[in-house]
Amino acid sequence: MDIRQFRYFIAVAEQLHFAKAADLLGISPPSITKQIQDVERELGVRLFNRTKRSVSLTAAGAMLLDDARMAVRQAERAVETARLAGRGQLGRIEIGYVASTAYSGVLQEQITAFKTANAGVDIRSREVAMDLLPDMLDTRRLDVAFLRPPMEYPPGIASVTLVRDPFIVACRENSRLGAKAEIAPADLANETFILPEQIAGVLEVGRLGGFVPKLAEQPGNLTSVVVHVSLGAGVSIVPSSVAKALHIEGVVYRPLLSSPVLSEIAVAFRRGEAGPATRAFIAQLRAASLPAPPSSEQDRTAL
Repeated sequence: MDIRQFRYFIAVAEQLHFAKAADLLGISPPSITKQIQDVERELGVRLFNRTKRSVSLTAAGAMLLDDARMAVRQAERAVETARLAGRGQLGRIEIGYVASTAYSGVLQEQITAFKTANAGVDIRSREVAMDLLPDMLDTRRLDVAFLRPPMEYPPGIASVTLVRDPFIVACRENSRLGAKAEIAPADLANETFILPEQIAGVLEVGRLGGFVPKLAEQPGNLTSVVVHVSLGAGVSIVPSSVAKALHIEGVVYRPLLSSPVLSEIAVAFRRGEAGPATRAFIAQLRAASLPAPPSSEQDRTAL
């Protein structure tokens, strides 16, 4: 029996009337009668007792009815699952991120918005060291990566920018720099810089201040960087969103007195992604992305 025959059988079993069942299904009474006869012939049993005045299920028909309903429900679920998966509303997405992308809220906003619209998609996210992200995308261990440019990507990887925010200085509260309301890049010439995972912001501040930065250790994510600042190991150049997210005793944040040095949060993904759910997420991210800045001077991004 195929699913169509199951549907015919269920209609007759529920209506106990061939003409009413045929009308319900939109076919002629002779057609449904022939279909039921074909099924009975195929199974070698009678499913209905028929008289001129009534139709009733046989014992075999009654036993078949529950399984027939289950088969139809399962077929309908399978069809709906295929449709949802094809529209990107089912599936799984593996997301990697650097911790600092959560400080601005963009990571949470994008994942929450997608899950709200696509509750059937299983989204799994994990923190990953930034230098590992491009290769993990390229080798399909991740589907999407939230990171901080500039980054070099394999040929098959593309990215869009979601957030731009200015760099600021993290320094000790009781220091010479902590006493200032704003800090000029040249004021940092004699400082030691604790390095985040992405050091381009530090290098740009050195360029603006006319000095070569003295580089200290690179302790890891931005929480570790700010902790090292609190311990007096040096200063650091961090995105302004860090000031809202990380409050550590003894550390203050001061704006840079210069043309803005901008930090970016970007999302990277495979070109020509095949997975429907991931494609749907990428479409959402593209729609939320920022346009390119008008000049390369304004596109000095880092961290």
